[in-house]
Amino acid sequence: MKNKTVKALAILLAATTVSMMGGVSAMAADDTATEADAAEETTDDAEAEDDAEAEDGEASDDQAAADNVAALIDKIYVQERTDTTDEDCKAAKEAWDALTDAQKELVEGEEASPEYFGADTGDASNDDPRNQDEIGENELLVVSFGTSFNDSRAEDIKGIEDALQEAYPDWSVRRAFTAQIIINHVEARDDEYIDNMDQALERAVDNGVKNLVVQPTHLMHGAEYDEMVGVIDNYKDKFESVAIAEPMLGEVGDDATVINDDKKAVAQAITDEACKEAGYDDMKAAADDGTAFVFMGHGTSHTANVTYDQMQTQMEDLGFTNAFIGTVEGKPEDTECQAVIEKIKDAGFKKVVLRPLMVVAGDHANNDMAGDDEDSWKSQFEAAGAFDSVDCQIAGLGRIEAVEDLYVAHTKDAIDSLGAEDGAEVSDSEDTEEAADAETTDETAEDTEAAE
Repeated sequence: MKNKTVKALAILLAATTVSMMGGVSAMAADDTATEADAAEETTDDAEAEDDAEAEDGEASDDQAAADNVAALIDKIYVQERTDTTDEDCKAAKEAWDALTDAQKELVEGEEASPEYFGADTGDASNDDPRNQDEIGENELLVVSFGTSFNDSRAEDIKGIEDALQEAYPDWSVRRAFTAQIIINHVEARDDEYIDNMDQALERAVDNGVKNLVVQPTHLMHGAEYDEMVGVIDNYKDKFESVAIAEPMLGEVGDDATVINDDKKAVAQAITDEACKEAGYDDMKAAADDGTAFVFMGHGTSHTANVTYDQMQTQMEDLGFTNAFIGTVEGKPEDTECQAVIEKIKDAGFKKVVLRPLMVVAGDHANNDMAGDDEDSWKSQFEAAGAFDSVDCQIAGLGRIEAVEDLYVAHTKDAIDSLGAEDGAEVSDSEDTEEAADAETTDETAEDTEAAE
């Protein structure tokens, strides 16, 4: 009996020991699992942190690359040409081309944006910079503010130049832009080299030009015209004869009542084109259908700004009750957008067509007039809630045949003046001292793009 009891106790003790050992093993296994889980979580956290740091690093690198391009764009977004301009333009484009699509979207500077290189403004190869040598003795230099919008440059500015070359085959037509900002933009983006005023005149001198006729494509005798005259005055002794033709709208006049044949021709030409594109036979037919046309000019702080009021007078003189002249700059106040809206509302017209009163359909036409931003003219007219429709015609004056004919006539007058006794004198229609003091404006500006 005693042996059986001892044996039973031994068996019980063994079983208890085994049970306790199993529990310890289980506890050890649990501890091991917990430690493994913790280690895995630590590893995951470390990897996530590494990934975040990597992403931050990549984002930082992307922004740095974009900022570099922005700085290079801002460097060439200037109105003065320097000894390094050509190199700077090339460097900006190469840096842009090296960016990824995502990096390009990050480009932002004082003047820089993805639009500088990325905007599609047409095919630059359709243009002709007209910077060739072998000019001959007679040069017809066509001076424009310029535009970085390729299609408009080809259709509007080149259209005028082509018309002049066809009309005067014995004269070599060459080009100059007064906006270095635009010249740099076109050079950097499209590898097209356009002369500024000094480059064009130096080219003429180097080519032995004797007779120089300058035809500005400017709208009026404004600050841009004055500055052009000032530059030409520095070169007048290098040619046997120099003549400067009238800008599009001719002499300015003293007040809003002064109109002339040039203003009449342009008023008729632009309204004819606007009606044709809108599907009307004439302005009366459009008026009968409740349609008003708004012709948006740039505006200027120069005294020549009265030209816009004169164009309004001219429209009224022609009986065009549904033609309204406006300006981007809004000077005088009766030509700013809201004032024009009120005029059209008071007149009772329910349909509106917006069209630029500018030589080229560039930045102002595409953005200030027809853009989607809330401050564009189209958006402001739509927000007025007073019109059944607001349409835009994006076309510059330079592509209208009647306007081209007007430039041809002005050039003829300048060429004919060379036969006069004082034909070699630079036009004194604008005092060159005033030109030096004139406030810079861009009555035909495309932006300083702005332009661009």
